[in-house]
Amino acid sequence: MTQSHGWAAQNVAAPLAPFRFSRRDLHELDVLVDIQFCGVCHSDIHAVRNEWGNAVYPMVPGHEIVGRVKSVGSAVRRFKAGDLVGVGVIVDSCGSCSSCKSGEEQYCEVGGTLTYGVRDRYGDLTQGGYANNIIAPEHFVHAISPKLNPAGVAPLLCAGITTYSPLRHWQVGPNNKVGVVGLGGLGHMALKFAHAFGAHVVQFTTSESKIEDAKRLGADDVVISKDPTAMKKQAASFDFIIDTVSAPHDINPYLEALKRDATYCQVGLPDKPPVIDPGHLLFKRRSWSGSIIGGMAETQQMLDFCAEKNIVADVEVIPIQKINEAFDRVVKADVKYRFVIDMASLDRG
Repeated sequence: MTQSHGWAAQNVAAPLAPFRFSRRDLHELDVLVDIQFCGVCHSDIHAVRNEWGNAVYPMVPGHEIVGRVKSVGSAVRRFKAGDLVGVGVIVDSCGSCSSCKSGEEQYCEVGGTLTYGVRDRYGDLTQGGYANNIIAPEHFVHAISPKLNPAGVAPLLCAGITTYSPLRHWQVGPNNKVGVVGLGGLGHMALKFAHAFGAHVVQFTTSESKIEDAKRLGADDVVISKDPTAMKKQAASFDFIIDTVSAPHDINPYLEALKRDATYCQVGLPDKPPVIDPGHLLFKRRSWSGSIIGGMAETQQMLDFCAEKNIVADVEVIPIQKINEAFDRVVKADVKYRFVIDMASLDRG
């Protein structure tokens, strides 16, 4: 067995604390990664606090992982010791369903294996990236350019691909007017990508204090969404809107902002479903859709694009000892725009 140590929740009421555990030994197609940085995703908090009702403890969260390859299985060909790599939200899938064969492993019809909190094909409980190392099959490991700041790369493995994938799927580019709802961990990446793809990007936010930052990140215009007059001026003018907000909110004013045949894509996951006026969809043949992360090939494509365009997340790097404080701050939206844990801090007192 491979010895590991990290921080885990032992039950729903417990704060994260130091934890020692074992991972499987390398199989022939496995890669062992020494973790350098791990992003803090809001879904880590939902999982640890059992807000989705399916938590399994002890739980080491974390699925935005960057590190160096320590060793590889005998059949691994893409990686060698010392390579800078990333591991994201899933670490396995069936490989044989139509989604997997199409390179859309995130929609595996059997169910992809999450990086933490589930049983893998060997019967082991997966443990995530708030730890010193991780083992994953070669297919689910991604090459990272040394040109990029590795701490800023970590959130690309979830927040990045979650926004990149739908923007690519709906072919956002020049001559498109694109709206981004929400300016947090997901929203700031959607804004950066839409801008990089050449679209005219409008940031929707409820906070006037975010106007300056939105423009710094690439917004051509900013609309204060709680202002009904400002929203009415946007009516029927957008080709695509991506909604990154995970809190309950009224999406009907945004649907009205779509052109005929345009698409509204939900990537944030509110805990209460929205109430939609069907007329906003029917009378202009608009579509309301959703998307989660991306396939393995697309994730690598995104990382390569980021290297070409020098795109990383805006992060606040913290030691693991501040993780419980960071969880509380994430819930309060008190971070610009993603916490990333420096895993060198694991060995500090």
